[in-house]
Order: sequence, then C-alpha cells, then structure tokens
Amino acid sequence: FGSRPATPNKTFGYYRLEILAAFTNGVVLAAVALFIFYEAYARWFEPPELRRGGVMTAVAAGGLLVNLACAWLLHGEHTRDLNVRGAWLHVLSDALGSVGAIAAGVLVISFGWYAADPLFSALIAVLIVWSSWNLIREATNVLLEGTPAHINLAAVEGAILETVGVEEVHDLHVWTITSGREALSAHVRHAHAVSQPELLRSLRSKLHEQFGVDHLTIQMETGDFEDETFHFCTSGTACFRSSK
Repeated sequence: FGSRPATPNKTFGYYRLEILAAFTNGVVLAAVALFIFYEAYARWFEPPELRRGGVMTAVAAGGLLVNLACAWLLHGEHTRDLNVRGAWLHVLSDALGSVGAIAAGVLVISFGWYAADPLFSALIAVLIVWSSWNLIREATNVLLEGTPAHINLAAVEGAILETVGVEEVHDLHVWTITSGREALSAHVRHAHAVSQPELLRSLRSKLHEQFGVDHLTIQMETGDFEDETFHFCTSGTACFRSSK
C-alpha cells in the first residue's frame, strides 16, 4: 500500500501508512506488555506448578532460535525504516519471552522455584514497554510533522543564512514524509542582484549534502516584497524562531 502512486486526493501518496503501521505496532506491544504484567502479578501470588519444566525449556529454546533468525533478517533495515523497526521489536519481544521461559524452566527444574516464571515475565514486560514507547514516540513525531530527530533546525537555518546572497529566512519547516524521506519549506529573502536559479541550486545542493533533504519548497523574496498578510508564522506560535 505504501508504494501506491499519489492521487489528486493523496498528493504525497500512501507513505504515511508505514508510520501508522509503526504506531499501531507500538501500541499493540505496549498492550501486550500490560497483559504480561497482569498475568505476572497474578502468578506471583499464586505460582502455578510447572510439572514439565524440561518440555517448556525445550520449546522455548526452539522458539528462541526462530526469533533470532527473524531478527537477523530484519536487523539491517530496522534502523532506517520505522515500520520494519516495529516488526523487529515484535520479533525481539518474542525472543525475550523465549529467554525468560528458558531461564524460568531451568530454575524450576533445578530448584523448584516456581516464582521465577512471573519474575522473568515482569522483567521482559519492562523491556517491551521501553522499546514500544520509543517506537510510539518516533511515530507520533512524524505524524505531528515534527522536526526529524537527526536534523538540527537551527543548523539548517544557519546553513541557509550562510549562503551568499541570502539576507533572511523565515517560515522554516523540516518534517518527515516517511522513513528516509524528509521535506523542507522556507521563505528566503535575498538581495536584488542575486540570480534566483543560481541561489536555488546552491541551497538545494547544500541542504542535500549537509542534511540529506531532497524535497524542497522555497519561496524566494526580496526586501520590497510585503507578504505579512499571508505569513503562516506571523503570530510566532506555529513556527520555529531561533535566537539570532
């Protein structure tokens, strides 16, 4: 679905479906962790008697091998693709569950300590909550069109202002369309003598090389261009303003 072409109603295509899927993955993982907490709480006060600790350990070991193989297949992409990271976290949570089951099985077989089952379950749930929270936070930032974590907006502003011919930049926004696709829009005021095509080429090259931004929308302005009526950021509440 994410690769479907853009339409007049969906001008950016369906790229955001990837982010919605990642957000959903994070919420589901958090819900699973809460359920594990609930079960662990009940089992802590009434630990079930596990008579087949050896079978439990063997099954968990098999599950761990399968999950580690899946995690290895997804490992390369999970740092670049938010949706793949969600799938990777699902696999990782299953692997952690297998590790907990193996550890609990060994303790049950060796010492008859049945409380190991809820204890390891609670520890695994904590790790799942931590990882799912990071996934939800990153997906929410994209959905709210926040500045990507790897881009410093003040540095972007500085790079634009350092370009020869630029006098001022305002209404500056950088956001993520989907994983690996950043967009930028800005109003740039320049000197009258500056060639707009040359300045635009210079800005495009600099922003690509320094920040990896390829999708640019820049409105060129001169000092005698009055457009305050149309400024989205006139009130100063919706746009970034540096201390410069």
